[in-house]
Amino acid sequence: MTMRVDTFVLLALACAGSGHGAEYASDNSDEVSAKALAMALLASNPTARRHVTQGMAAGLAAATALGGCIQGAKAGPFTRTELNSLTYQQIKGTGLANTCPKVEAPGGSISTGSLKRMSNFCLEPTSFEVISESGELEKGKVTTRQTYTLTGIEGKLSNEGGKLTFTEQDGIDYAATTVQRPGGERVPFLFTVKNLVAQAKSSTGALEPGFEWGGKFVVPSYRTGLFLDPKGRGITTGYDQAVALPALQAGGDEALYAENNKKFDVLAGNIEMKVTSVNSELGEIGGVFVQQQPSDTDLGGKTPITLQLKGSWFATVE
Repeated sequence: MTMRVDTFVLLALACAGSGHGAEYASDNSDEVSAKALAMALLASNPTARRHVTQGMAAGLAAATALGGCIQGAKAGPFTRTELNSLTYQQIKGTGLANTCPKVEAPGGSISTGSLKRMSNFCLEPTSFEVISESGELEKGKVTTRQTYTLTGIEGKLSNEGGKLTFTEQDGIDYAATTVQRPGGERVPFLFTVKNLVAQAKSSTGALEPGFEWGGKFVVPSYRTGLFLDPKGRGITTGYDQAVALPALQAGGDEALYAENNKKFDVLAGNIEMKVTSVNSELGEIGGVFVQQQPSDTDLGGKTPITLQLKGSWFATVE
């Protein structure tokens, strides 16, 4: 029996390192939760609603029901205790650092009345989609190495209007990521939940399966002020334009205005989360999420594209 267990662990780690996941059983309740959550976020995007109502819901259920090989390492998932027992050398190269833990031995509920803080907040996207100009959902392929999971996020919990509210304050809350569209175009974006304020959908007094919350967050520019484009233009350094001043006097630079006048765009995103498992003894909660946010604007030179991410999340509360 011991040999079989050891063999499975090695197989799972090897599978994670190759970017594929070991299959494990899923709970049908997770699929139902994922579908309902997808519909909730879809309602906030009227442009795409007409085209992707059923496809998006089904896609989220498939991607976040924790039931098979999805993009990224997925050997497990493991609990926080199991991950903490591994050394750096055991984790290195396996992809486990790019995964979120699962709730250990789910059971019970957590009263929201005395909660003050949420820590170890982790978001692991397992599905990447691009919303086209026509509102269609295009399945994307993540081309970034396994560094796109957000983790270690923390913030305060409060009751505003009788509803539990999470205000993000610190942590690894952004990750530069790139997704490739079916036609080959690559879309860079800053996966983030900076300054997230997530409020409960109802005034329920307990964190338990079925609890829903969500809200808006800030999406900073993918590029920073010191970045120079291929023609040496930037915000705080570099050239002001790509052609000489005499040429500008002759023809003007209206067509190049957006490319020449770099700016640090700060846009907005939206996330909806649902709790599917709780451990009241350890203060652990986890579930599924759907998120929509803009892509990179190339410092104002391009129109941002809307991306939709779906996956699982985990956190501890106290």
